[in-house]
Amino acid sequence: MSRKRAIIKWSLITFAGLILSIVLFGVWFMSLLPEPSNREKSKATTPSQLPYLTENVTPYRGKILAVVTSTDSMGNSGKPTGYELTELSRAYYVFLANGFEVDIASPLGGEPPVVIDDMTPFDYAFLNDSIAQRKVIHSIAIKDVDSKAYHAVYFAGGKGAMFDFPDNTYIQSIAREYYESGKVIGAVCHGPAALVNVTLTNGKYLIANRTIGSFTNEEELLLIPDAKEIFPFLLQDKLTENGARFREGPMYLNTVTKDGPLVTGQNPWSTWDVAESMIERLGYTPKIREVTTEENSVDILGVYETQGFDEAKKAVHNYCSNESMSISRGFLAAHIFVAAMQLKAVKVVDLIRLLSFSNSYL
Repeated sequence: MSRKRAIIKWSLITFAGLILSIVLFGVWFMSLLPEPSNREKSKATTPSQLPYLTENVTPYRGKILAVVTSTDSMGNSGKPTGYELTELSRAYYVFLANGFEVDIASPLGGEPPVVIDDMTPFDYAFLNDSIAQRKVIHSIAIKDVDSKAYHAVYFAGGKGAMFDFPDNTYIQSIAREYYESGKVIGAVCHGPAALVNVTLTNGKYLIANRTIGSFTNEEELLLIPDAKEIFPFLLQDKLTENGARFREGPMYLNTVTKDGPLVTGQNPWSTWDVAESMIERLGYTPKIREVTTEENSVDILGVYETQGFDEAKKAVHNYCSNESMSISRGFLAAHIFVAAMQLKAVKVVDLIRLLSFSNSYL
């Protein structure tokens, strides 16, 4: 056999071995993820099946306004967008469970575009909630909102908010009124876009010298490399430019910032904490809620980021060995892909080890 043919032969063998290894790894990796049947069961969840809503019902305390985007496309890119369903649904139920009726508004009114992703039983319950869906489909045009009817305002995220929140004069008016009267203002992910251009009666920016969190530049650019061309600005940059002290937490993990009447969250996984922090700012102790498996996984990843692999492994053990607690293996898997996109090989290996370790408790 000639040297050239030998090289070709061993190159083909090596390539075939690599492909086989990738396939086998893929099969093994998929075996670590939850069964599709569990997801199908969650899709049928209704509000009446959530003890958080049906047990120890809190007396009526007033109303909170939730605002979502009306924008269905990211500028001229043609990429679809809307409000993030999980950023509305989870806050909606926290407010409801704590005695507050929720009205939903949008810049244009009517049915806003929605992005559906990373669903839990609470989010499916929202889709199956006839009252909530009627409020979404018939959202109030922001110009028609009676701002004095509400104790607080909450700006849900979704990339569409980057286009129709910042310069909406009605949104600015509500934010200014609430801030200057000491009412609570909450916002999550891209929701803080509602605050970037708000000026107070003294002419200063509302966010000046306030500590604020939002979707970060790093989070934005990892998912949308050409974000600077698509969006009118990067949210972190704009908040900083207009005087905010920006607080950045670990990528795609819960980070909530509280400063005076402002409660802001970094990304969708901050929604629960933002809503419950708003309840605290309103002067109440949030109703006890069963923490979701996704939140437990967020906690594990937070431990990994701040304390390292060994402590994260202990956290996995603490959750998985407790019969009343569990974790979202799908969420851990998603962060493995995030780490791979960042070319963080050590982190990829560590998270795969944590995911595999968690399955030893099944």
